[in-house]
Amino acid sequence: MSEAEVRTATPADAGVVGRLLWDFNTEFETPTPSAEEFATRFARLLALDEVVVLLSGGADPTGFAYLTLRPAPYYDGPLAQLEELYVQPHLRDQGIGTALLERALEMCRERNAGEMHINVDEEDTDTRRFYERHGFLNILPGSDYRMLFYEIEL
Repeated sequence: MSEAEVRTATPADAGVVGRLLWDFNTEFETPTPSAEEFATRFARLLALDEVVVLLSGGADPTGFAYLTLRPAPYYDGPLAQLEELYVQPHLRDQGIGTALLERALEMCRERNAGEMHINVDEEDTDTRRFYERHGFLNILPGSDYRMLFYEIEL
């Protein structure tokens, strides 16, 4: 399996997914649970139909896409949320993120999802360009204002 080949993770991959998410968070200095805590949570999450994790690379995955699917009254199928997409820094700009994103979009279409959402920090211009290059919008056609994301910690 080449770095750009993508497969669907199973609960047996919970440890590697937990490590990759921890790597992602620590790279960007985001407060984070430990890789072990993530692994425990992913062991449970990866058994759910509404959670999909895609892995790039071979026996030692080097990137992942984490998606959730939820019911929505606006479509016959679910609404997809790309929760995270990460490629190890030394492998970026080699098409791995694109391969993960394209497989994620393909999988969402197979499940009849109506839309895919992703949240990106405003100052993260490289990531914003990446998603825009792949057709994502933060200004709806016919409008002149950006969509915004709000949150509250519970």
